[in-house]
Amino acid sequence: MALAPKFAGQAYSADVSPKAIHTLELFLDYVCPFSAKMFLTLTSSILPLIPEKYPSKLQIIFRQQIQPWHPSSTLTHEAGAAVLRLSPDKFYPFSQKLFEEQKEFFDVNVVYETRNETYKRLAKLAGEVGVDEKKVYGLLEVADKPGEDGGLNVGNGVTDDVKVMVKVNRLAGVHVTPTVLFNGVVENSISSNFTGQQWKEWLEKNIK
Repeated sequence: MALAPKFAGQAYSADVSPKAIHTLELFLDYVCPFSAKMFLTLTSSILPLIPEKYPSKLQIIFRQQIQPWHPSSTLTHEAGAAVLRLSPDKFYPFSQKLFEEQKEFFDVNVVYETRNETYKRLAKLAGEVGVDEKKVYGLLEVADKPGEDGGLNVGNGVTDDVKVMVKVNRLAGVHVTPTVLFNGVVENSISSNFTGQQWKEWLEKNIK
């Protein structure tokens, strides 16, 4: 599936046309422990290998998969969308930081917070990887007054971006996280339990 230019920060490749290379799409949720396990293994063991071993053969796309039974899932992915808007090159570092600290955004740790209070903590995380914290919060903050048309569901500065992400994922029919698509087809052989070595073996077998 193609990426809109404004979401280009989700793709990790070595300056080669996506049309000419294999694509691994990772459907991950920021508050899913299994997604965290997969992403952190990839960032430590696999992403550094791509420019070295597969510079013209592979790109990885992080598809942000909101899981609505975790209310904070939407908020965390909105933060990812804000980072994409402001500093696309910081999307992967921000995602790593958020996955490392995902428990801080699990249900019991947000239950007594207002939505904007959670946004402030997410904006602070973005600031820790070099994104402007105030600008991130500015995109996330929800006003406490009706919109100009009197509307009450006013959303925030990334609502439209999140709608596009959700539409893309629905078209793919993804439900479980993590889910991996290889060249557009669900790859059930890959699991969150993959070690770095297993990932390397899979890539050597499938990326030609």
